[in-house]
Formats: sequence, C-alpha cells, structure tokens
Amino acid sequence: MNTIVYERRASGKTRDRRSMAGTTTDAPASQTLSRGIRILEILSDAGEPLAIDEVAHRLGVHRSVAYRLVRTLEHHGLTSRTDAGRIELGARLAALAAGVARDLQSEALPELTAVANDVGLTCFLVVLDRDECVTLTSIEPRHAGASVAQRPGSRHPLGIGAPGRAVLSLLPRAQWPDTITPQIEQQLRTAEAVGYMVSNDEVIPHLHAVAVPLPLRGHAPAAIAVVSLGDQRRAADLAARLQQAADAIRTSIGG
Repeated sequence: MNTIVYERRASGKTRDRRSMAGTTTDAPASQTLSRGIRILEILSDAGEPLAIDEVAHRLGVHRSVAYRLVRTLEHHGLTSRTDAGRIELGARLAALAAGVARDLQSEALPELTAVANDVGLTCFLVVLDRDECVTLTSIEPRHAGASVAQRPGSRHPLGIGAPGRAVLSLLPRAQWPDTITPQIEQQLRTAEAVGYMVSNDEVIPHLHAVAVPLPLRGHAPAAIAVVSLGDQRRAADLAARLQQAADAIRTSIGG
C-alpha cells in the first residue's frame, strides 16, 4: 500500500514561537526548560533528523548550549541520534504521548479503525491545543491502493481545514482566537447548517477532508475526520459514517 504523508510544516504555522526562549514579555519561569521543550518542537516541525548546528541555529543559541540541552533530553530518552550523529525525537515520547487523554484514545481507536476500513480512507482524531488543532491518533485503512498518513502530533491552525472548523464550532465565540476571519466564520456557519465540515487544498495542497465535531465532557474540544486525495466519496456519506463513530465514542466514555 502506498502512503502519502499528510503533514503541516513549521513554515505554515501561525503561532509565534520565538527563536530565543525567554525573550517574550510573558517569559517562562525556567528558560532552560523552555529551551528543552522548544528543541522537541523544532525536531517535530523539521520532520527529519537535524545536526546539532541546525538545532542551535533554529533555537537561537550557541552550539554548546544546544549540545548540553540535547544531552539532557537524550538522557531521558526524549531525543536520540542516528548513525550519522543527527538528532531526532526519541522513542520515550511515544510512551508519553500514549498517556495523553488515554481514555479518549482508547475508546476512539476501534471506531477510527472501523471507519478507516469501511470507507478506505485515513481516519484521525484531533483535539484543541491553545490556538491549534493537534492530531492525537490516526488510522490508515487496512486494504487500500494508496492512503494519506496523518501523523500523530501534526498541527494546523484552529479554523483552518475541516477538522479545524469542526473543533472551532465547539468553542464559544468569545474564546475564538484573533486569527478567525469573517471568511472563516462564514464557512463555519455554512458548514454548521449541514452538520459537517469539508475542506479542499487548505492545510495541505491537493488534499480533501471531511470532519464532524466531537463534544465530550471533561475533554478539550475534538473532532474526527477522514482525509483523501480529492473527492473520492460523497462528503455527506462520509460525514454520516463519521457521525456514527462520534456518537459511539461519546457513549462509550459517557460524554
């Protein structure tokens, strides 16, 4: 099965991540901790292993500072090195990620799997994280000639794309970020009238997505979606199957 990676690169982000940790007016209490977390974000955004000089440049610090931070992250298994000595995210992060919204991931996984196999498209769960939507878990169809891989941890701005608008629909207007334009609001209102969201070429060129909101008590606003290369099936049919899954997830966790 051919897989096409669906990933939003750092250049498309709207959230301002300063290159020098601790230079904003809301400076973190621990500059060292902030820089260490920033390294993890840099490696995630890069999508490939980086040399220590590249990490230092993107972090905005001297090479020796970046080296000490990376060594600490390596000690805790949060980063590792390739055979060529380049730095990448470590396996320990996968274990930590599995603990995020564990009950939601556990209950959503079988439903996402069923949807992916039923419709032959990648199905994924996104949740709100500040002013972005982050993919919590993703399932590719078992039998398909080609599929799109939506990597867990990938992000895109709230209100952009079908999942972004599905999550936005669960927020009170007063909690919308300043990045929500009148055009996005109109797109949202139009989508709410039919009960699902559709997007084409918004987050990643040539990709089509359909999403439905997933409101859950005790959890951040969420949505489930499918993604494909073009309009492979009627959006209404996909949305109906997603809504069945959303209802099942809500019932299973008492949402």
